[in-house]
Amino acid sequence: MKFVFASNNDHKIKEIRSILGDSHTALSLRELNIFDDIPEEEPNLEGNALAKARYIHRLTGMNVFADDTGLEVDALGGLPGVKSARFAGENKDFSANIDKLLAMLGSNNNRKARFRTIIALILNDNEYLFEGIVEGTIIDERRGSEGFGYDPVFIPSGKNRTFAEMELSEKNTISHRGRALEKLRKFLEEEACNKNN
Repeated sequence: MKFVFASNNDHKIKEIRSILGDSHTALSLRELNIFDDIPEEEPNLEGNALAKARYIHRLTGMNVFADDTGLEVDALGGLPGVKSARFAGENKDFSANIDKLLAMLGSNNNRKARFRTIIALILNDNEYLFEGIVEGTIIDERRGSEGFGYDPVFIPSGKNRTFAEMELSEKNTISHRGRALEKLRKFLEEEACNKNN
């Protein structure tokens, strides 16, 4: 099955293609020569994911999915949350975002956090939502060079390495986006089976 993934984020596209495998084709916006800066103005992840999917669906008429992801830190009342990519400003500088996060946390002993991903799918003009969550801890210094975003300061529960210290294949088995995509993949398989029966 062929879809448009409403993003030009190379890191996300690589993760998604790795998880979906060969049975589905995820086209990036760049491959369709779409370079629009899609507004992300909704108050929550669900709204942003749906807004992005609807925007690209209107442009292309194709089946499309979009995601929005937030890092929610307990000691900061759920911040940066829906503003995760723009936490330190509109230019989406994740190094600056991490600096701001660590400065706000300071010496706070409560380092509990979670990554939450919402995937919005528009398939045959019907809309669906899938959620993936991974609990973890924010550490006080960057570790690792893999991944992107807040990965260098996030250790998932039950592990002793940050996402940025993991190979992509390992991260995908436990990550928020991996969990949401796994739900999406199973849903697509069920849809294909129902169509064939």
